[in-house]
Amino acid sequence: MVLSRLDIHRRNRGEGALVTLAGEIGSATAPLLRAALEQCLRDGVTVIDIDLTTVGSCDARGLDVLLSASRRAGRVHASLQLHHPCTQITRLLAVTGSTSLLLAGPTDPVPPALPRGLLQTASPGPSADEKRTLEHPARGVLKDGIRLRRLTRWQIEGMREGIADLAMASVADTPGESFHTRGDFLRRLAISARRPGFALLVAETTVLVGCAYGFPVGPDGPRRRGFDRMLQESIQRLTACARFLLLTQVVANPHAQRRDIGRRLQQRLLTDRRTALGVALLHPADQAGQAAFESWDWQNMGEIVGLPGPVTPCVLILPLEEPSPAGR
Repeated sequence: MVLSRLDIHRRNRGEGALVTLAGEIGSATAPLLRAALEQCLRDGVTVIDIDLTTVGSCDARGLDVLLSASRRAGRVHASLQLHHPCTQITRLLAVTGSTSLLLAGPTDPVPPALPRGLLQTASPGPSADEKRTLEHPARGVLKDGIRLRRLTRWQIEGMREGIADLAMASVADTPGESFHTRGDFLRRLAISARRPGFALLVAETTVLVGCAYGFPVGPDGPRRRGFDRMLQESIQRLTACARFLLLTQVVANPHAQRRDIGRRLQQRLLTDRRTALGVALLHPADQAGQAAFESWDWQNMGEIVGLPGPVTPCVLILPLEEPSPAGR
């Protein structure tokens, strides 16, 4: 008896992903496909292209996995499309009325198939942590369809101009604009992105509505020297906390939920980086920036004296909120 096999390879492309399959989609392999597609959605992929060039057949169980994934993608403003199906799959889609739901149209861009040598076997299934996430699919979704997702470094590079546009829109017509120029924002982003542990989260609907990014500072990181060491010692004396997350930037677009978007982004970033305290350093004359952070419940601790640099920065701190009994 020959057992069915399905090899799965995923290639991220900006906000999208090309998932290339090789083998058979049946009852034995459908769980692998389900796990791979659910992982795409957990990672915040908004366009899932599935290349079926080297798939020989698909049964009803496999079709159910594809349709279920398509419905879940639609609920989070993402999409899933099939490309290069064989004759058997094309007939299956037609008989079940699924062609318009799953099959990419002839005018849609068709992703190239990957060479068979690049294919690799998918993981056997979701981990225990992943299963808990699947049990709560809306955990990263705010009201009105706003969802949070963490970008990879490659995704950040592809979206940096859009993120900069968002940053500029968020400070338009506010005092202190000299501290919020586009070039300054991109420079801070590039510098921060090179730091160990750097992370960036975005909030989005069909467009970006917020982002927050930063990196951890503490005694368990790389060898600290100069500014990092002096900052860490100063914050530890001030708060008795030796490890914290330095949030370089928090941006929330003018939106009905602007305050909630900013707060959730920051708290999620602290949780993801396993730190109990957020720290932000602002120019002392940046009154608009300080007002924005204070509206997100940050505490202004005044200026830190003795740090290297042309100005004495204002330091603001944000403790990680304790989870509620409901486990939100």
